[in-house]
Amino acid sequence: MFEILSAAEMRALEQAAIESGSVTGLELMERAGRAVVDAVFTEWPDLAKAPQKAVVLCGPGNNGGDGFVIARLLQDWGWEAAAFLYGDPALLPPDARMNYDRWCAMGPVHDLAQASVEGPKVALLVDALFGTGLRRPLQGVTLTVLDLWAEHRVAVDLPSGLCSDSGRVLGKVGATVRAALTVTFHAPKLGHVLADGPAVCGRLEVADIGLATTAVGAARLVASPDVKLLGKTVGAHKYGHGHALVLTGGAGTTGAARLAARAALRIGAGVVTLGVPPAAQLEVACQITALMLRRVRDGADLTSVLGDARINALCLGPGMGLSADKAGLLRVALQSGRALVLDADALTMIARDADLFALLHPGCVLTPHAGEFARLFPDLAQRLIGVPETGPAYSKVNATREAAKRAGCVVLFKGPDTVIAAPDGDCAIHPAAYGRQAPWLATAGAGDVLAGFIAGLLARGFDPMQAAETAAWLHVECARLFGPGLIAEDLPEMLPKVLRALPD
Repeated sequence: MFEILSAAEMRALEQAAIESGSVTGLELMERAGRAVVDAVFTEWPDLAKAPQKAVVLCGPGNNGGDGFVIARLLQDWGWEAAAFLYGDPALLPPDARMNYDRWCAMGPVHDLAQASVEGPKVALLVDALFGTGLRRPLQGVTLTVLDLWAEHRVAVDLPSGLCSDSGRVLGKVGATVRAALTVTFHAPKLGHVLADGPAVCGRLEVADIGLATTAVGAARLVASPDVKLLGKTVGAHKYGHGHALVLTGGAGTTGAARLAARAALRIGAGVVTLGVPPAAQLEVACQITALMLRRVRDGADLTSVLGDARINALCLGPGMGLSADKAGLLRVALQSGRALVLDADALTMIARDADLFALLHPGCVLTPHAGEFARLFPDLAQRLIGVPETGPAYSKVNATREAAKRAGCVVLFKGPDTVIAAPDGDCAIHPAAYGRQAPWLATAGAGDVLAGFIAGLLARGFDPMQAAETAAWLHVECARLFGPGLIAEDLPEMLPKVLRALPD
């Protein structure tokens, strides 16, 4: 699986490689520059056939050094390249200064202030201003680059103006270069996949520059699941694949729980039972077939139902309601020690009651969207919505890790940039971006299906982190396979096709 690095983690990997003697900083810079040029010609093959004009914007750090390499390589290819520098060349880091000097032997270096929006049209604009090193908003002369016109824009490592660790645009103005192509090195950075990152990076290309090391504790990209883990054991009976219990709301509000229950069954739980209050039993009985039904009115009923030791996972929250008797059910479920998925109304009840929050345990998975996260962790949410003026800015990864540690269980913070974290700091990101966009998930009930997927996997014996990651990936894949017109009921029905398409 891809690791997803912070700026500091990437710098540490590069420094470790340099200190080991396996590579020099100058060699890494040369590899990076060549990777950008190769990526540009791969993305836009016509540019390789007909050399044209390029403007290369170089910043005051090593990202600027990459830019001078790119200008030199384009010039060698026959292009007419113009290099602009932001800052004093005497203050460039040693390797960047070396490449500055090499370029000076080929052509002039212009002051960035001379870049004009009224200048000639160019085929390629290379943004090598700040990359992962940005610490403050674009301002003054650097803002002019936003309006420079080019047929194609490529960002080196990260579009300038975007925070590498949070994917948030720095400053109240929110200014950033928008790229059609972003070329980064060794591994994606957090800013590529979080918040505004996918919208401003265009297509993301990750180039190998020969770093073989990994960063301990880095976030991971959620990968496609192992199909073997999702199969069923030959000869095993239904209870051998787990028994999930999903609690419903009252009459007229059972639909969400029924969606979750069907999702749990589709993902392979051997048995799924709906726990239904008396007034809703007829409503539910008319709507289900393979799902089972048990009467659950209050905590005493739930205690009785949980006397069946084969029930090993519960899902609470979808359409459940917020009354005192529902809080009693939630308390019994938490005290049972069973694996739990807590969504929707269950999250709201926990946010309102510190005693319920204190009952959370490592077998729980919380699945908040942004509004629910703000109710559960208002201080963390406030830090996320504040305008970042300096980098690295507080990120969704920071918030989810802190939330998981505070809750003592796995937290799946939903969104196009879903972040999943465990109390020990393990963190995975599932961005529905860069070819895995799933805008059709913006439909009522989609979150209930996700909760059901997680519950079914917990019933099957997946650990909470593994269940959350696997469910998030499958949830998006089901939406992508169905496409336009998706409603929540379609998601579980797409799952068999998705599972059959997984590689052996």
